[in-house]
Amino acid sequence: MKTLISTRSFGEFDRKPLDKLKEAGFEIVLNPYGRSLEPEESIELLEGATGLIAGTEPLTEEVLNKAGSLKVISRCGTGMDNVDLEAAKRLGIKVLNTPDAPTLAVAELTLGLILALYRRIAESDRCIRSGRWKRQMGQLLYRKKLGIVGLGRIGKRLVELTTPFDLEVMTCEPSPDIEFVQRHNIQVLSFNELLKKADIVSLHLSCPKGTHCLIGRNELALMKPSAILINTSRGWMIDEEALYEALANKIIAGAALDVFENEPYDGNLRNLDNVILTTHIGSSAKEARIKMEKDAVENLLEALPESKKG
Repeated sequence: MKTLISTRSFGEFDRKPLDKLKEAGFEIVLNPYGRSLEPEESIELLEGATGLIAGTEPLTEEVLNKAGSLKVISRCGTGMDNVDLEAAKRLGIKVLNTPDAPTLAVAELTLGLILALYRRIAESDRCIRSGRWKRQMGQLLYRKKLGIVGLGRIGKRLVELTTPFDLEVMTCEPSPDIEFVQRHNIQVLSFNELLKKADIVSLHLSCPKGTHCLIGRNELALMKPSAILINTSRGWMIDEEALYEALANKIIAGAALDVFENEPYDGNLRNLDNVILTTHIGSSAKEARIKMEKDAVENLLEALPESKKG
């Protein structure tokens, strides 16, 4: 059996998942390009493959139609926005993901970005590198109002990580975990109410690509001038031009983005000091990466009963 591993650096930190595939009798084909695959490259590499351990490359209807032997897609990560799920269902291809593995890594990055914005860490670093010594006056995170849009795995973990800061936590979540909400004294608000009240708005939703943006000019106008916006979720949730205008005109105080509508990002947000931009590193922690790869292999083997020995 042949399986394609399309992620860029599978097995870099722990080769056990690769060894497990080999022991199960798989012929392994690795991504030879060191980047996300283009559709035509996926089509070529998927020829004869029964399984795919997928990254973020677009798995379109055309790609899936031409992958005639493919039975299982095991996403190494949470999001499945890059997979045409309707086409996969029609073709009888199982699609699985690893939702638990990146949770802590993304939540920790979110907390780090909040602290970096409030204490203006990136600005101070840039000052020294440019030959200037300027003490930046920041703010404490302590007792701020944290608004979490989407209280799923990552949103909940963020609540737990921020407990020592004695925050007032609020959420916009259509199906909240009532026990969790009550235990952490979280206010459940409408989206607009949250935008108006929160000092920090942090996005943790999973929406299909092409969904209308969640944060545009109208939504930014509702936020406090002192508020900051964090996005470690999906790039297309924010109108980036509207955000640039809001930051440049001090409609809101700052933002931190780990995801963008188009990546690599090369837009004009790079010209502002009150925004932190990172290269989609939410799950890029060694421990998280190892668990994602382990879970992706286990999902693949579980979904392909013929791969089991004995």
